[in-house]
Amino acid sequence: MQELRYCAPTSLTDAIAEMASSGARALAGGTDLIPQMREGRRAVETAVDLKRVPELQWLARAANGSWRIGAAVTIGELGRNAEFATEHDTLLEAARLIGSLQIQNRASLGGNVCNAAPSADAVPLLISLGAQAEIAGPGGPRVIPVSHVAVAPGRTSLAVDEVLVAILLPAVTPRSRGRYLRFTPRREMDIAIAGAAAWIALDDRGMISDARITLASVAPTALVAETAQRVLVGQRPSRGLFEQAAHSASADARPISDSRGSAEYRRELVKVLTRRALEGSAIDLGCAL
Repeated sequence: MQELRYCAPTSLTDAIAEMASSGARALAGGTDLIPQMREGRRAVETAVDLKRVPELQWLARAANGSWRIGAAVTIGELGRNAEFATEHDTLLEAARLIGSLQIQNRASLGGNVCNAAPSADAVPLLISLGAQAEIAGPGGPRVIPVSHVAVAPGRTSLAVDEVLVAILLPAVTPRSRGRYLRFTPRREMDIAIAGAAAWIALDDRGMISDARITLASVAPTALVAETAQRVLVGQRPSRGLFEQAAHSASADARPISDSRGSAEYRRELVKVLTRRALEGSAIDLGCAL
């Protein structure tokens, strides 16, 4: 049996120092890391428990309407914050697709981002909402888009001695709405064969002024469907427009075939999920489709 060193730093400075240890891995909820260790998919020499670092536990709304979500704040905690649950109900709905209620009281959005799974359920909508990642390391803090964190399945752009401190959500754009939908073989507690997050903002004339579509499980990392986004901007919401954007999203996807589904099947799922997510967002905004 491999010997494992465990430490639980109580300051961000100490956490960064511990992450520089040989074979160190960050431990927040452990809902991904511990099963990976048991199955031999992650080699860990030092487990750095981040739950006692205060900066990673803060959940706060700024005066400008933006949110700072500590990387170790659990999904359960997000749901118990009435203001957050009301303002970001669709993001919370996506986060609640992560495992059971017991898992959600351990798992965090920060962990979902850093696990870097192509099927991560919270990540597509975070990207579509314009979320950023606050990272700290020996060289000081830096902020990057959440879309730049994962670089490959199970790999992130963070240096070995860096820590994800928080996820920064911008203030809600007036007349905007987003949705995340996925398809799984089972209704609950399964991994998405394909997923789609759609976000649109309307101008005073009811035209789409901005749009973001991010796909899950159809590329090595969450994929921004740029062609599909361009189809939407400047247009009036309609079922025909959303069908066109859904086809573009399917073309943007880069799926593979595996035991869970073929590439062709995943492309068809992207069409359906993208269209439904767009329609749901538009209906929430009062659009007559």
